Amino acid sequence: MALKEPPPYVSGHNLLAGKSVLITAAAGAGIGFAAAKKAVEEGCRALMISDIHEGRLAKAVAALVEDTGLAEIYGVPANVTVEAEVQSLIDQAEEKLGGVDVLINNAGLGGTKLLVDMEDEEWDRVLDITLNGTMRMTRAMLRKMQPRGAGVIVNNASVLGWRAQKEQCHYAAAKAGVMALTRCAALEAADYGVRINAVSPSIAFHEFLKKTTPMELLEELASKEAFGRAAEVWEVANVMVFLASDYSSYMTGEIVSVSSQRA
Repeated sequence: MALKEPPPYVSGHNLLAGKSVLITAAAGAGIGFAAAKKAVEEGCRALMISDIHEGRLAKAVAALVEDTGLAEIYGVPANVTVEAEVQSLIDQAEEKLGGVDVLINNAGLGGTKLLVDMEDEEWDRVLDITLNGTMRMTRAMLRKMQPRGAGVIVNNASVLGWRAQKEQCHYAAAKAGVMALTRCAALEAADYGVRINAVSPSIAFHEFLKKTTPMELLEELASKEAFGRAAEVWEVANVMVFLASDYSSYMTGEIVSVSSQRA
């Protein structure tokens, strides 16, 4: 019988004690915000979150400070499709956090559209945010981490990088690209003691996903999971934190499926 109720929330275990963390697309109620909250609960010394929506970002920072009590939480608006804003975000994070130990690339954009009905602009926007944005952030961060000989980058991919699903050509192509980027960049970064891995969630319900994907489809996909439910966003964040921590010290270039069905 499928277990449709989520398990109890997992408390922190100091996996990120003493580390500084930068997370993109972390405002709102999605995986990024869950990862930000989890990073603080896991003992990070300082946190910076970024998002394209300034108002939502300010609310997210205030909520994190109130919920966790950590004073060293910063919010910086940034658009990962704009190289100048990426550079500014990295520079501010380096300064305010005293160097970035962990980068979590969470920015991405989905949608539902048949390929034959898709305009170039729709395709390009999903690829630019989801794949190119991850590349820009990774490239800029490696330029800081590699000279230090330390650092961890965690990317957010998707099982659609492996699986086929109708109306997901743009998103699946972008996430498959994130997987390939993760593997290749990890080999280059390993020479400098920097690790790069990715999570690959199947389905995790949050408000933004519900706005971009029909609820009927989401419920159908969730029903096919082994537990008969979608993941909680914090369940995905837990795996991100593990990959960011020293517990995964021998892992690099890996894509970890956060899924309750075969990838």
